[in-house]
Amino acid sequence: MDASSAFKDSLPTTPESLIGKLESLNIVFTSHHHPPLRTVEESKVYRDNMPGMHVKNLYLRDKKKRNYLIVADEDRVIDLKSLHAIIGSDRLSFASADRLFEMLGVCPGAVSPFTLINDPKHFVSLVIDAELMMAKRLYFHPLVNDITLGVTPEGLSRFLAATGHQPQLINF
Repeated sequence: MDASSAFKDSLPTTPESLIGKLESLNIVFTSHHHPPLRTVEESKVYRDNMPGMHVKNLYLRDKKKRNYLIVADEDRVIDLKSLHAIIGSDRLSFASADRLFEMLGVCPGAVSPFTLINDPKHFVSLVIDAELMMAKRLYFHPLVNDITLGVTPEGLSRFLAATGHQPQLINF
């Protein structure tokens, strides 16, 4: 599955619509275009003008079929065997690409908190590494993986409030 802008018109929300939402909320952001990036390691090559914290996003599901979006510092080691106890879920595993598209409207490689724009019924619980909220700037894909937007933690919080998602902040 391709998560680049070439397929943006097949998404429930386009990057342009998301950007329009950010602008309507007066969220200041920077925009960076680059080749499609699917992993943290691939993205580290394109950081010259992007100071701040970069993240990894994990879309998980527990045994009771509850969905979780975990957002953490890109280098944070996350132990899935113990994470469930920290966030109050059952045992966690990676959700399928089909479920990701059904719940958040994106393909693997484009997951970010911005995908919650596609979750109006709040089927996905958001868990954020508390350390991220201390950064000067955070970087996320805007529903496609060949663009990265930089926002402040305050801007992210304003976006999440507009979607009705209250993040659970945890210390790993």
